[in-house]
Amino acid sequence: MRSIRAAAVGAVTLSLALAATACGGGTSTGGGSNDSPKTLTYWATNQGASIADDKKVLQPELDKFEKRTGIKVKLEVVPWSDLLNRILTATTSGQGPDVLNIGNTWSASLQATGALLPWDEKNFAKIGGKDRFAATALGSTGVQGKDPAAVPLYSMAYALYYNKKIFADAGIAKPPATWDELVADGKKIKARGKTVLGAEGANLSENIHHVFVFAKQHGADFFTADGKPDFTSPKVVEAVKSYVDLMAEDKVIPTTDAEYAQNQSVSDFAKGRQAMLLWQTAAANLKSQGMSEDDYGVAPVPVGSGRPGSGTQVNSAVMGINMAVFKNTHNLDGATGFVKFMTSDEEQKILNQAYSTVPPVTSAQADPAFGAPATAVLKNTLATSAAALPQVPSESQFETAVGTAVKELFADIAAGRSVTTDSVEAKLQKAQQQMPAA
Repeated sequence: MRSIRAAAVGAVTLSLALAATACGGGTSTGGGSNDSPKTLTYWATNQGASIADDKKVLQPELDKFEKRTGIKVKLEVVPWSDLLNRILTATTSGQGPDVLNIGNTWSASLQATGALLPWDEKNFAKIGGKDRFAATALGSTGVQGKDPAAVPLYSMAYALYYNKKIFADAGIAKPPATWDELVADGKKIKARGKTVLGAEGANLSENIHHVFVFAKQHGADFFTADGKPDFTSPKVVEAVKSYVDLMAEDKVIPTTDAEYAQNQSVSDFAKGRQAMLLWQTAAANLKSQGMSEDDYGVAPVPVGSGRPGSGTQVNSAVMGINMAVFKNTHNLDGATGFVKFMTSDEEQKILNQAYSTVPPVTSAQADPAFGAPATAVLKNTLATSAAALPQVPSESQFETAVGTAVKELFADIAAGRSVTTDSVEAKLQKAQQQMPAA
């Protein structure tokens, strides 16, 4: 899921149990139908530097779809800060779009509402088949064993972006491969008057993505095999403490970043004030802020030891945007046809190039446009060392509860309060108590 969203994704703790009886979505007026398709409404996620930029990217493609099919697509680009609340409201009211984007980490939670069209074999056949999509992308489309609730549209992974000049000035020859190396490099960087590593300490989703990876690197999971929260296991506590210790003990994340929630760390990096950045597919964002691709390098996110891979060498969550259809749309044929268009090889190349993302459609991935070294790092990460966030119905509440716990820990550090194993465990215990009963 794109991290351009604000600190909170909205009232994620809204009861999904209420939404589970929803009648679905779809336009109630002014829309098309299977017999006489006229229009579709489409909620797109904010992927670019601004909503206006997204409209510039998307509108020509929607016009192309209208010219081919006669179906007009009414576009609304929804900010991340509003998106989940808007979707949950649509599932309960029945008043929503025909087609929408969702962050892939929400797939299981939104699947549990019953409002989204299940992508069974018949529906996948309408868009060319399930085997067109990368397995890693399909792994974040809903609960395992159930028909996916959405179709992958854009794939993303975290990488380490590093400023080449700052590294050269500090006498650092290559990007760090492990956290110990990053901390050691940080001492050299601080001696040159620069900050080391950016973070969005008040951004709940960024917090979740990073502590999830740290948990994997510690051999831990936030949920048991049967989907129950397990936030206070010793290895989870150790993993969360290791992440916040990058600010508390290792001093590589500046305390000012505890308040960051809206891409300020990206701006710090783009302006040359900061040496490193952990981000998802950042190229388009950096370019929009005037940073040349020649000024930075891209490397895999560090691991505890060794090299990125499976198991405890996981170094990214499988990030991305999925495309869903409200199953009660008044224009099901038009909606599925639009998904087919947006996931065609042609559109996958256009859209993923525009957003510096990776096509989840494997045939589009092979295009030379996605062969640049930076994109190669992201593709390799997705293929070999990324893991899907928990595909459980309570995943969205997990993002809020644990993300808030990490936000509070960063705030404690910035305020000069000590963060111990016991205080981390207490925050996580409180987060677990906020989760819905099984």
